[in-house]
Order: sequence, then C-alpha cells, then structure tokens
Amino acid sequence: MCGVAGIMYKNSGSTKSAPIGDELIKMLETMVHRGHDSAGVTVAGEANDSDLLIRIWANDSAPVSDTVARTEETIRRAGGAITSSDVRGSFLRIAVNYEGDIPHLADALLNEPGVVLHSIGEVSEVIKDVGTPVVMDEDHDISKLTGTHGIGHVRMATESVVDISHAHPFWAYPFTDVTVVHNGQLTNYHGMKREYEGRGYQFQTGNDSELIAVYLADKLADGVPLNDALTESLDDLDGTFTYLVSTKDGMGYAKDRWCAKPLVLMETDDVVALASEEVALRSVFTEELDRTEPQEHEVMTWSA
Repeated sequence: MCGVAGIMYKNSGSTKSAPIGDELIKMLETMVHRGHDSAGVTVAGEANDSDLLIRIWANDSAPVSDTVARTEETIRRAGGAITSSDVRGSFLRIAVNYEGDIPHLADALLNEPGVVLHSIGEVSEVIKDVGTPVVMDEDHDISKLTGTHGIGHVRMATESVVDISHAHPFWAYPFTDVTVVHNGQLTNYHGMKREYEGRGYQFQTGNDSELIAVYLADKLADGVPLNDALTESLDDLDGTFTYLVSTKDGMGYAKDRWCAKPLVLMETDDVVALASEEVALRSVFTEELDRTEPQEHEVMTWSA
C-alpha cells in the first residue's frame, strides 16, 4: 500500500507560480498512513534561467564536499557551465547551462563514484528521501517550490529495499522531465527490463516503477502522444497498478484493468488534482468538491 498525489494548475504556465511544492506536501502528509518508509515529489514547470536542473544524492563514504567537487568537475568536462550549486546534507541541486547530448552528461555523472542521479530536467526536479513528507520538507524546503504541476508519493516498501534511491518518483534515465509515481506491482517487470537493457537502457534500481518511467519516455521520444503512450501501457504492462506521470508540460494517470488501486480525481476550469484518498484533496481544497473515481482500464492526461 502506497499513496500517490498529483496537481496541475492549467493556467499557470505564463507565471509558473502555483504553490505546487506546498500543496503536494499537504496532500502526501494526509496519506502518510499509506506509507512512511519514504516520500518524494516532482515539481515541474519551474521558472529556470538555466538549461538544466540536476538532482543528485551523494551516496559515498567520501566527504560530501569531495563528491560535490568531483561532480562539478565532471559536469564541466562534459561541456556544462554551472550557474548555481546548492548542497543540503548529502543532496545536490545543480543548475547548468548545457547544449550537448543529455545521455552523454547522464552517463558521465553515473560513472562518478558515489553519485546517484535522481533527475535531470529542463523545468522539473525530483526531491525524495526516507521518512515522512513533513520531515522531508523540513530538510529540503519543498513547500517553497512553485511551478505549474507536480506529482508525489508516500511509500510502504513491499518488495524492493527501503532507501533513498528506491523512493518515488522515478526519473526516466536519460530523458529529461519524465517521472512516475506508482501504486501496485508489475508482474512482467523482469522480462520488460531485460528487453530495454538489450536496447541499451540502464536502470538505477530494482524497483518496477522505474520501468514505467522508461517505458513512457521511450514512447514519447518516438513521437507517441502522452495520452496514447498511457493507453498502450494498459496492455503492455501486466499487474495491478495506478500510476501518475509528469512530463515537461503534461500530467496523466493510468489504471489497470483490475482497478484494485484507488484514485480520486477533482477538476475545475483552473486546476486538476488526484490522490489515492479524498482526504488528500480536502487538505488543499476546502470548498465542496465535485470528485470522481477513475475506473478500470482508464487513462486521462492534461497539459499545463
């Protein structure tokens, strides 16, 4: 049992000032009973003066300062120009101007000892950690982040290990701005993972949710519209699942044919919000809600 949440302000694209971080934290905290092992968010549509936002966890016995120095040097060698760098504990947020190949930069970072790459985005970033949403907010100031849309997750680990890397959201390496949160299990995960590895894709964890992100990013890279990619996933992915996806300018959900994992949806002319439980929606929207429950074998997408 895990909890997922998502929110998009449909008319905030020009200002990028919707309180996405704050509202995701509020929604997730109300569902902490669904998973207190770890928590995480993607905040998308941020106002960013640089080409890329890079999020890294320094998972190394070496001093964090050493890992930071090596990471920044790796980015420069790959052709990037660092415009800002923020270090919080063992977490790095680096803004970079970069005109090169994203997979080249991602590979260079992953080959650096102690570097765990959580996301590379043009307008989005993944922040995740062990513990509850409120504790994570205290450590990372997520509630101060604004944008157009975002997704979040509280995790109760059922199969893979409890650590920062296996927390959600999962970024689709090496694509920018495609991330997924997921409640459920994929029964054809191992076979599909081997297929993608045979095509040259790398996976950073043993969590089946990472596969969904890579699957969707691969479809989008081939020119498949987001709604069609989600629709195709209903037949290509086996198991029980409800997942949310965030892209550079879009958000969507997909529910499997069994409809075993809950989801509640609230939509107005200005905003759409989704969560595993209605209480999460009511933590942000205090007025009377006109809410629906998405049904089996169903997808829906929105654009910021």
